[in-house]
Amino acid sequence: MLELPFNMALRFPNLDFKSLPFAENLNTELLGGVVALVAVGFTVAYIYYRTKHPKGSLDPKNFKEFKLIKKTQLSHNVARFRFALPTPSSVLGLPVGKNILARGKDSQGEEVMRSYTPITLDSDIGYFELVVKMYPNGKMSHHFRQMKEGDYLAVRGPKGRFSYKPGQARAFGMIAGGSGITPMFQLIRAILENPKDKTKVHLVYANVTVDDILLKEELDNFTNKFPQRFEVYHVLNKPPEQWNGGIGFISKEIIKSHCPEPAHDIQILRCGPPPMNKAMAAHLDALGYTSNMQFEF
Repeated sequence: MLELPFNMALRFPNLDFKSLPFAENLNTELLGGVVALVAVGFTVAYIYYRTKHPKGSLDPKNFKEFKLIKKTQLSHNVARFRFALPTPSSVLGLPVGKNILARGKDSQGEEVMRSYTPITLDSDIGYFELVVKMYPNGKMSHHFRQMKEGDYLAVRGPKGRFSYKPGQARAFGMIAGGSGITPMFQLIRAILENPKDKTKVHLVYANVTVDDILLKEELDNFTNKFPQRFEVYHVLNKPPEQWNGGIGFISKEIIKSHCPEPAHDIQILRCGPPPMNKAMAAHLDALGYTSNMQFEF
C-alpha cells in the first residue's frame, strides 16, 4: 500500500513492480522513482476531479444544520437568508431543478417541515441563500420569522421530481405565483449563466401588488442582459396607476401571448398556490399543451 496525500491510499494487490518487463533493468532507486511518479499522477488526477466535481454539503437521508450568517429584510413579510456551508470552499451540492427540506418549529413548539428551493447555484461557493415569504399563520413562516443571525437551520436533500440538463428543451414557458418564483429563478439562473445553453425562457409572474414581486431587481437585470433569451411578463391583481403589464389573473390569452406554442421540444412549468396551479393546468389543457409538455413543482 502506498500512502498518498488527503488520507488516500493506493493499493496494488498481488503486484510486484520488479516482475514487470520494464523493471528488469531498473535499479531499486529508479524503480522507486517510477512508483513515486505514478503516485503523483494519481494525486493530481484526484485533485482535478475534486475541483471539477466538489462534494456536496447535503445528505438526502439525514438533516444537517447550517448557520444563518446574514438575514436581509426585503419587505414586511419577505426576507433573504444566507447560510454558511461547512467551509469557505464548500458547495451545497443541489442539482438544478431539485429542492431541500427544512425543519423548524411552529408557534406552538411543534416540529414542522417544508420544502424550499435555494436561489443560489453550486457556482456560489461557501454559502446558499433562501428567499422566504413569511405568511401570518404559516407554521414554517413562524420559524423563519424568529430566526436571527447565528441560529442554525436543519436541512435535508436533495429532493424533487424535476431534473434539468442543458438543451433538454428549446424553450421554457414558466408560470409562477408569489413565492413560486424560487424554483423558476434557480432554473433561469442556471440557463442564462451558462453560455453554452441556448434555451429561451418566457416567464409569466403573478402577484397582488408591485411590492409583492420577489427578486424583481434580479429578473430585471436578466431581461436587460439577455434580451434574446429571457423575457418576463408581470401580472398584478392590484396594479398601480401607471402599469403596462397584465391585470387581474393569468388568463388563457396571456399564456398564449407570452409562452411558447405547444410543440414537442418545449415545456411549460408552473408553481404557485394550489388554486392557481389548478386553474393554470385547465388553461394549458385547453390551449393544447399535452401532459408531456407540462410540469408542476
